[in-house]
Amino acid sequence: MTPLLEVHDLKKHFPIHTGLLSRISGQVYAVDGVSFEIGRGETLGLVGESGCGKSTVGRTVLKLLEPTAGRIRVRGDDITHLGREAMLPYRRQMQMIYQDPYASLNPRMSAGEIVGEPLAIHRVGDAGERRERVAHLFERVGLQPEAMGRFPHEFSGGQRQRIGIARALALSPELIVGDEPVSALDVSIQAQIINLLIDLQDEFRLSYLFVAHDLAVVEHISHRVAVMYLGRIVEMTDKTSLFETPLHPYTEALLSAVPIPKARAKGRKRVILTGDVPSPINPPPGCHFHARCPYAMARCRVEVPALREVAPGHFASCHLHDTGLRFPLGQAVAA
Repeated sequence: MTPLLEVHDLKKHFPIHTGLLSRISGQVYAVDGVSFEIGRGETLGLVGESGCGKSTVGRTVLKLLEPTAGRIRVRGDDITHLGREAMLPYRRQMQMIYQDPYASLNPRMSAGEIVGEPLAIHRVGDAGERRERVAHLFERVGLQPEAMGRFPHEFSGGQRQRIGIARALALSPELIVGDEPVSALDVSIQAQIINLLIDLQDEFRLSYLFVAHDLAVVEHISHRVAVMYLGRIVEMTDKTSLFETPLHPYTEALLSAVPIPKARAKGRKRVILTGDVPSPINPPPGCHFHARCPYAMARCRVEVPALREVAPGHFASCHLHDTGLRFPLGQAVAA
């Protein structure tokens, strides 16, 4: 079966303009060759440190940013170079839930107008039908239809994010990109929103690209997880394999930093990374992670490791898998 979304060697570079004439003096390599696919009804979690390019991947996939290179396919159709008009049918099938529920809603529009705006833009139904659809969406995300006339400042943060979810659902999309949709919410509210997203996925067979930095949240909602570091995916597999047997040093370090109960921490190896994340303006040659990697070899400094299938369904980008030696990872997280 053709995946709903296919991304191949996606790149997004931002030019740096300097001087009075705004000459281009360099590039920010925000996304530097990312490939993945998402099936119907599947959630792919995309994790990594702040600034690694996660959100840029999500926005580029939706064509909110034009890709520098690579291919984006939706239901087998190449949308990479489609213009604004040609993208309209695909806009209905791909929506976004934003990180900040305070900044993503127009304060001058009522909640009902915000949720109904996509329906009006795409000329779906008449005014009465749109109002009925909005009322149904309010109920489905846990809001009272009577609140449709209220404005964003009259809602709590969790309620505002529910409005954002209702807006994303308005056109019955197949794919939703969640750009850290719960990171700005209280922990108790995060759980409610995550459970709502899971219920909606089961009901409407939605596919999610779920961008986050909280591994506990990703473990709860995702089917598969892709780990990003400095613009590249370094590991990708199902969530069970990732958390139990990480096959990349960066993933090992991320998982070792996740707080777990003391009773489960026996035998856990803590990995402390040295140095800072390199600048995406001037990333290091070879493996981007080599300067901070405790297992780095001379080869890592000059040769980019390919993302390849190391175990069935488990992809990793690390030269250690070519050495023929027993891979030293998988000890960081207690079972």
